[in-house]
Amino acid sequence: MAERRRQARVQGGWASAPAARPPGTAAPKGAAASSLCPAGTTPAWMRKDQPHSQKQFVFEKPSQVERRVPEAGVIDKPGVYELSTAPTGISRVHLVPGFLDPQQADWMFEQLLQDLPWGRRAHRRQEVSFEEPRLTCWYGELPYTYSGLTMQPNPEWHPVLAMLKERIEEVSGCSFNSLLCNLYRSEKDSVDWHSDAEPALGANPLIASLSLGATRTFEMRKKPSMEENGDYRFVERLRIPLDHGTLLIMEGATQEDWQHRVPKEYHSRAARINLTFRTIYPET
Repeated sequence: MAERRRQARVQGGWASAPAARPPGTAAPKGAAASSLCPAGTTPAWMRKDQPHSQKQFVFEKPSQVERRVPEAGVIDKPGVYELSTAPTGISRVHLVPGFLDPQQADWMFEQLLQDLPWGRRAHRRQEVSFEEPRLTCWYGELPYTYSGLTMQPNPEWHPVLAMLKERIEEVSGCSFNSLLCNLYRSEKDSVDWHSDAEPALGANPLIASLSLGATRTFEMRKKPSMEENGDYRFVERLRIPLDHGTLLIMEGATQEDWQHRVPKEYHSRAARINLTFRTIYPET
C-alpha cells in the first residue's frame, strides 16, 4: 500500500507548484515567462484607479457609393419585349426578323435606293448650322417637324412604299399616314440619341421601323429619373442588331421613357435603308 501511494505522488508531480528559485538565479533555458508584467504589478487595464477610455469604434458610411455602368442587354430573338413599366405606361418593342423574304428585300432595297428623292438636310441649333449625317425623304399629306427641321408634305407614295405600308398595318394593327425614310450610306452615317416624341405624333405613338440592306445596331437607353438630373451614365441600355428585312415596332411609353440611336461604326458597312412608318395628327 505504501508503494502505491509513493507511485501516485511521482505520477502527479507535474501538477505540483514549481520549487522556488533562490534570488538572482535565472529561469532554466527554454522555460516560458509566467507573466508579461514585472512581479508585484497589476496591468493598467485591471487597476481601478486607471480611467477607462470611452472611445468606441464608429462605422462611417462612405460619402459616395461607387456605381458601375451597367452592361448593355441584347435583343436579337423574335418576340415581344416589355422594356419598363412606369406611371407613363409600359414601354414595349416587337422584333420580327425575316419580315421580308430575302429576295423580296433585295429587290425592294435596289428600287428604293434608286427611286426615292434622297436629300441631305441642314439643322440649326444654337445659331450653328450643320447637315445631317445621313440622307432622308418624307411621305405623307402633312408636314413633319423634328429638331427644328420641317419636312414638307409629299402625298405621292412610291408603289413599293404603299405596298409595305399596307402589309405592316396588317401586322401592327395600326394605320399610318406618314413615313420618314433614312439612308445610311456607310458606317460613317448615323443618327444621334433622340425620342420620336413630337406633339404631332400624339401620346404613346406606335412606330414601325423596317430595315433593308446592311445590318446596323439599333441602341436604346432609358431616360434617367428626376433624381439623376439628366445623368445618362448609369441608365439601362439595350442593343438590337437590325438585319436585312427586319421589322421593329416600338409602342406604349417607349418614346416617353426611352431614347434610341444608330451610332457610327468602326468597321466597314454597306448602305442601309430604314423606313419608319408613323401617324401624324394635324396641329390644333
